[in-house]
Amino acid sequence: MNDTIYALASPAGKGGVAVVRVSGPAAFDSLSKITDGAEFAPRGAAYRTFIDPVSRETIDHGVALPFKGPKSFTGEDVAEYYLHGGMAIVRQMLAVLSRQDNHRLAQPGEFTRRAFENGKLDLTEAEAIADLIDAETSLQKAQALSQLERGLSKIYERWGGELKKTLAHLEADLEFPDEDMPDGIAPQVMPVIESLIEEISTHLDDNRRGERLRDGLHVAVIGAPNAGKSSLVNSLAQRDVAIVSAQAGTTRDVIEVHLDLGGYPVILADTAGLRPDQLTGEEQDVVESEGIRRALERAQQADIRLLLFDATALPALDEHTEVLMEDSALAVFNKCDSYDGALPLADSIALSVKTGAGLDDLIGALVGKIETLIGARETPSLTRQRHREALDECRVALKRVQGAKLPELVAEDVRLAMRHLGRITGRVDVEDLLDVIFKDFCIGK
Repeated sequence: MNDTIYALASPAGKGGVAVVRVSGPAAFDSLSKITDGAEFAPRGAAYRTFIDPVSRETIDHGVALPFKGPKSFTGEDVAEYYLHGGMAIVRQMLAVLSRQDNHRLAQPGEFTRRAFENGKLDLTEAEAIADLIDAETSLQKAQALSQLERGLSKIYERWGGELKKTLAHLEADLEFPDEDMPDGIAPQVMPVIESLIEEISTHLDDNRRGERLRDGLHVAVIGAPNAGKSSLVNSLAQRDVAIVSAQAGTTRDVIEVHLDLGGYPVILADTAGLRPDQLTGEEQDVVESEGIRRALERAQQADIRLLLFDATALPALDEHTEVLMEDSALAVFNKCDSYDGALPLADSIALSVKTGAGLDDLIGALVGKIETLIGARETPSLTRQRHREALDECRVALKRVQGAKLPELVAEDVRLAMRHLGRITGRVDVEDLLDVIFKDFCIGK
C-alpha cells in the first residue's frame, strides 16, 4: 500500500486514445515531474505536454486528470493520463513511470483491490466490476450493473444488521443476567432467526439463475450422423465453426461456439453423431466411439438439449436421439424442405437449415426454453459459487440455533452465521479470498 502503482487502463494495442492510470502516495509527484511542474485543480482535467523528466523529450500532448484521495476510485491519490493511442507513446510513458521513486507496475486487479481495502467497494461490488468488463450480452451487463449498484450488498447488509441486533440481545442476556433486562430475550429472537432462514432459502432457490447468466447456458446439439448438426451450428453462429461433410462421422469432438440469443449468453456445442450400434471396433472407429461418449456426456451436462432428427428418415426415428428426450429438450426436424408430412413428436419444430425456413421459430423456441429455465426474479441473484456456499453455511448455523439448548450455543451460532454472511461482502475473514477474487482481473483495473 506504500507503493505507487501504474498500468495501462485501456486495451493494449493501437487506438485513438490510451489511458494510463497511476495510484498511490507518489502519484502527484510523478504528475508534477511529467507535466514540468504544471498546476492542477483536484478532479480538473487539463491539456498538458508530457515530458520525460530526465531527457526532457516530449512524450505526447494530452489530458491529465488528478483525483485527490479519498475521493477517487482507489481511495488514494490518482492521476490519469489520456494519450494518443500509439504503442510507442504508451511504452515511453510506462518506461518513464517505471523510473519514478516508489513506482511499480500494478498487478492484475490491484486498483480494484486497493479500492476494496480502502473501503470504496465491498467484494460483491468488486466482483461486479470484473463481470461488467466481461459482459457480452445485455442481460449479463444488466446483472453486473445491478450488483455494482449494491443490489446484493443491500440484501446481505440488512440480514447482517438483523443478526447483529439479535446477537447484541443475546450477549446482553448472557453478560448481565442480574440486570433489569427484558424477560425471555432469547425466545424473542427465534422469529427473527426463522424469518432469516426462510429468506436465505428463497434466495438460494433461484435455479442458479445468476451463475447461468454470468457463465453462459450450455446447449448441446445432439443427433444421428448427417442430421445436420454442424450445419445448424454454423447457421446459428452465422459463420463456419464446424466442418460440414456428407460423410457420416465427420464431427469427432465437441465444438463450442458462444452466442447471444435474446440477451442470454449461450454456449452451443456441436457433438459427434450418435450411432454406437454401427461401430465395428476397428481403429478408425475408436476415435468416433470416444466422440459419441463425449456427446452423451455433454447431453447429460447441458442445460438444454437440442435434439436434431432427419425428417427424410421418417417415419423412423433415431432411437439413440429419441431416448434423450426430457423436459429440457427441444425436438427439431431438419431437412423439412424435402418432407411435407406430419411430425411425430409434439411441440417439435420443422426446420430446413439449407433454406433457412424455421430457423427463427427454432431461435424463438430456444429463447423460450431458456426463459423458462432461468425464470424471473424481482431480487438480485447470486452470481458466484462462493456466495452460495457462504449463504448455505450461514443457513446451517441458523438452523442449529433452532435446536440449541443453551443460550451460549445460540449466541455462538448467531456469531458464526454473521461471519459466514460477512465473508460474501468481505467484512470479515477475507484474506484467504482476496488472491482468488482478484487474480483474474485485467492489468490496469
